[in-house]
Amino acid sequence: MANVVVVGAQWGDEGKGKIVDWLSVLADVIVRFQGGHNAGHTLVINGKVFKLALLPSGIVRPGKLSVIGNGVVLDPYHFAREVESVRAQGVEVSPDNLKIAENVPLILSFYRDLDAHRESGDAGAQSIGTTRRGIGPAYEDKVGRRAIRLMDLADPDSLDGKIARLLAHHVPLARGMGLAPPDAAALRAELLEIAPKVLPYMAPTFDLLDRARRAGKRILFEGAQGALLDVDHGTYPYVTSSNTVAANAATGSGLGPRAIGYVLGIAKAYTTRVGGGPFPTELHDEIGARIGRIGNEFGTNTGRPRRCGWFDAALTRQTVKISGIDGVALTKLDVLDGFDEINICTHYLLDGARIDYMPANPAAQARLTPVYETMPGWRDATSRARSWADLPAQAIKYVRRIEELIGASVALLSTSPERDDTILVHDPFQD
Repeated sequence: MANVVVVGAQWGDEGKGKIVDWLSVLADVIVRFQGGHNAGHTLVINGKVFKLALLPSGIVRPGKLSVIGNGVVLDPYHFAREVESVRAQGVEVSPDNLKIAENVPLILSFYRDLDAHRESGDAGAQSIGTTRRGIGPAYEDKVGRRAIRLMDLADPDSLDGKIARLLAHHVPLARGMGLAPPDAAALRAELLEIAPKVLPYMAPTFDLLDRARRAGKRILFEGAQGALLDVDHGTYPYVTSSNTVAANAATGSGLGPRAIGYVLGIAKAYTTRVGGGPFPTELHDEIGARIGRIGNEFGTNTGRPRRCGWFDAALTRQTVKISGIDGVALTKLDVLDGFDEINICTHYLLDGARIDYMPANPAAQARLTPVYETMPGWRDATSRARSWADLPAQAIKYVRRIEELIGASVALLSTSPERDDTILVHDPFQD
């Protein structure tokens, strides 16, 4: 049995939540290994909608253990609110079925002000299009070795020194930006107030996961965002602040690379992105608007409209390589029902020359021209199809052409937001 890593193969919002939820019935442990509460997952189960931002998608499955790994940055106040929210929907959440890594860095309240100030442009910095939730500053402090981590809340006697070290950086930074500097006493009180709602979930999760692996338990690793937002491999600087590629599942959970067995990439049957940055196949016409309307392309937690465009096989082929994707779960095929023609970007032209990948240089990215292959669309509905026999012939041809172009086979096909409207081609856990 292979442990499975689920990663976004585009710019995020590919429908990972549904796929992780669908796969979690076969898993024993579900681990969130990076990101914060910016990238939400929408789950639709028997008509009931669950909107998750921080909790692993497996939390809605009874009898499963969910883990928030050390690669995540955790807003303790948001965590407490989200726990109460899903409990109100009848989901059991307790330290028995949810654990948080003791060394997870915390998102502090003043990070949000810093994040928002930078995005406003008042700081003279380039707007990236973040969710302004303080996630970037939290990762900055982690790398800067001054973060407040979950374990620190369990040791109030040492908290003052750690806050002093943190504010030695942030007080002059805030003053330089014209912001009110954070107050040490207020920060301490804030942390101690929330501590009782978070500390019961704290655990040395690396050891817990290692014991589960050695016992033959099936582990499902869940990422946030998409590979094209990876801080190293994405469209920098329009990226997130963490590594979103599959390799970080090991680092972000405290396991070695041999714990990863199968990498499942999630890709929409078209392409979307939120925020700024290059998007070669973006459609600024009625077709793009139509895809957005039918696909309900608005952020789960932010409500921001997503930019929409044709499927970019060149980009997805690139993420197959950088994440070592073994198979793809193709989602939202039903959104393309009724189109007369459908385009697929096969490669680009850069200054008239063919190029088969997204170059790292932003100036070169801006000069890319997508080259399309046009395929006939289909009139019959793919929505709620649960077998290949239910799909129109042209829809099957479209899926097969995507497989050829990206260099990976389709392991699952999603035909609606509902959990059961999924066609299984290859079981990732049986790799």
